[in-house]
Amino acid sequence: MSYDLLKTKNLTKVFESGFLRKTYIKAVDNVNIFLKEGEVVSLAGQSGSGKTTLAKMILRVLEPTSGEIIFKDKNIWRDLKGLKDLKWYWRNVHIIFQNPFSNFNPFYKVDRTLQQALELIGIDPDSHEGKQLIREALEVVGLRPDETLGKYPHQLSGGQLQRIMIARAWIIKPKLLLADEPVSMLDVSTRGKILELFLKLRDEQKTTVLFITHDFGLAYAVSDRVMIMYRGKIIEEGTPDEIFFNPKHKYTKELIESVPMLYRKWKFEL
Repeated sequence: MSYDLLKTKNLTKVFESGFLRKTYIKAVDNVNIFLKEGEVVSLAGQSGSGKTTLAKMILRVLEPTSGEIIFKDKNIWRDLKGLKDLKWYWRNVHIIFQNPFSNFNPFYKVDRTLQQALELIGIDPDSHEGKQLIREALEVVGLRPDETLGKYPHQLSGGQLQRIMIARAWIIKPKLLLADEPVSMLDVSTRGKILELFLKLRDEQKTTVLFITHDFGLAYAVSDRVMIMYRGKIIEEGTPDEIFFNPKHKYTKELIESVPMLYRKWKFEL
């Protein structure tokens, strides 16, 4: 039986700007969500709705203005106190950002990103096990190790870099994977394989995936549950069929109208 892996309570983030005349933007507004062990939940909404801000607070890189985030019964801002606790948290909660270029230091080869993942789970990157695991992870995401390892970020495409970040997540096998538009830079054939990989993590490792997207068709295809975010609030949630075929909120209806007719007529399989 699944349990609540993570939940938020009245989570709010307000950004302040201006020097003489202050302005305040409420990016996340009193959000209460729960994520159960081993489910794929899509957080859908247009750009600027607050999705990435919510993800950064869950990742513990952006502090909330108010409210709580509870992971495995721990308040992540109150109860985690020190490097050991933070490493434990980031071993269990991992993110794949939309822009892969921001994840790589241009002065280091891409190998370093995968080696750091091994160190995080206690495996020596120079060991036979570590080297084999890196090669296996690259092959899982459709990259050839001999053509990828030893390269600098500028020598690879955005799609290749994104797949390396997904390979990193596959190595770590976190309990919660935050996937922020993770397939936006990938071609259609690779996109399907990566989505299958997320489902495999869910089925085999009981990984919970928060799939952050503005693509309603993808949200429908991969999700156990869908949440719609608009102007910092969760305005609607339910199963894909409930949201897709019986939307309640005007904004949700507008999102669905923007989805190609192919998605609205067929429940496709990956």
